[in-house]
Amino acid sequence: MEKSSLKSGFLLFLAAFIWGVAFVAQRVGMDYMGPLSFNGARFLMGSIVLLPLVCFRRSQNKKAGIAPADTKTTIVGGVCCGLALCAAALMQQFGILYTTVGKAGFITTLYIILVPIFGIFLKKKIPAMVWIGAVIAAFGMYLLCMNGGFALGKGDTYVFICAILFAVHILVIDYFSPKADGVELSCIQFFVAGIIASFLAFLFEEPTLGGFIAGIIPLAYAGIMSSGVAYTLQIIGQKNMDPTVASLILSLESVVSMLAGWVILGQALTGRELAGCGLVFLAVILVQLPKEWFSFLLKGKKN
Repeated sequence: MEKSSLKSGFLLFLAAFIWGVAFVAQRVGMDYMGPLSFNGARFLMGSIVLLPLVCFRRSQNKKAGIAPADTKTTIVGGVCCGLALCAAALMQQFGILYTTVGKAGFITTLYIILVPIFGIFLKKKIPAMVWIGAVIAAFGMYLLCMNGGFALGKGDTYVFICAILFAVHILVIDYFSPKADGVELSCIQFFVAGIIASFLAFLFEEPTLGGFIAGIIPLAYAGIMSSGVAYTLQIIGQKNMDPTVASLILSLESVVSMLAGWVILGQALTGRELAGCGLVFLAVILVQLPKEWFSFLLKGKKN
């Protein structure tokens, strides 16, 4: 496996880990403010956190004689990513209000199937092993998150729309990240998502300073770590990674969220849930293996 692919995979896993732990923060934060207010505040916070890094990187690149990325492409990419991110995150927050954590986790992770499907329409070639890995991961997520019957209710519909939008977000990042500065792209997308969510919050909710102060801890984690750090890791990590493979690695956030609930909230994992974790990890490892390995195995079987 190439060194760049290993690095990208590790960065994407870090993003998934941060998001998984942030799921607890998202649930707690909803006790103090509405979903629009929460997302608006955390995305603006993420954008502000990245501003010093943007300035520092520009200064360093100037000293090193590195030409900056095209400004127009970075801005357009940031706006497109911000629109997709804002819509997906809002659908997820609304969905959590009306459905269970298990259903929300499974339905959201359907983006690992939607990404290759959308990729077909974009004329992207998807290796057969990636399709197999996506199916294994989806079944693993079913075992991990679904413990009862499946019925598509109001909240489930919101989260399913969220899965579609996250698939779009992954493909938009895949298009713009090689052409733009990853950190600047991330900063702009948070600013766009934060402005839109905040505007909607003042229209449809009643945000208060007291609510933000009371929920500052989960808000800070979601804003600084989940937004400012994790989404930046996603953008940088996807530069040298196939979007379908990236979506499989990012799907580990659901596994991490279950483990975080076990460690932080004392929620024990059942044998069924552990089996789901194992299948998801298997799928991620499977699609990361070089094609040459599979060719070698097939030749070995023939001999």
